[in-house]
Amino acid sequence: MKIGETKPVRDTQPVRSGSSRTQKTEKSTAQGRVISDNTSIMGIPETELTPKVRDAIMTLMQELDRFRQELDVARKRIAHLETIADQDTLTGILNRRGFIGAMNRIKSYADRYDAPASLVYFDLNKFKPVNDLYGHAAGDEVLRRIAELLSQNTRDSDVVGRLGGDEFGVILANSDLPTAEAKAKQLADAISAESYNFDGKTEHVHAAFGVYTFVKGEGLDEDD
Repeated sequence: MKIGETKPVRDTQPVRSGSSRTQKTEKSTAQGRVISDNTSIMGIPETELTPKVRDAIMTLMQELDRFRQELDVARKRIAHLETIADQDTLTGILNRRGFIGAMNRIKSYADRYDAPASLVYFDLNKFKPVNDLYGHAAGDEVLRRIAELLSQNTRDSDVVGRLGGDEFGVILANSDLPTAEAKAKQLADAISAESYNFDGKTEHVHAAFGVYTFVKGEGLDEDD
């Protein structure tokens, strides 16, 4: 058996370490480093940029913290002013403005959940003679004491306010007309039972009252 001629084997080229693509990548990377090394912002080299950015960020964070503290103080101040705006300075209970706001909120709640609520209005009798005979300091003492009586004899869910002069109001949550009328009489009796001693004389102040139960869907007239 003859062995046929074999074609000469082509010389193989030695394998280079890394392809041309790899070389291009390395070149690009190298060029990128060169470009990066020469980058500057507003004339500040990159080597100096990071510390400045860090300092700027720290400064901004400090300013942000200061602004937050100032905002917290402002919010507390606003809350305090809102409380003062709704509070009767003499008695410490709600004034007319605060009382009307509370009345609207309770009325909205009563309408939404079909819950009863009632308003009791008190008008003091024999109060003017106390002012005339013993002075405004005596009258102020009576008003403060009546505010205390109303607050002490109502629930936390109820609202007590001074509507002006010798007029007071109480909003009784979850109270229908019979319940509100019974409570109003109890409060009026407590006011009448309280005695005041001025210049060796004992005085009593009485209170007339009216009761109104909120009607669902009916608006409130703030001038009433």
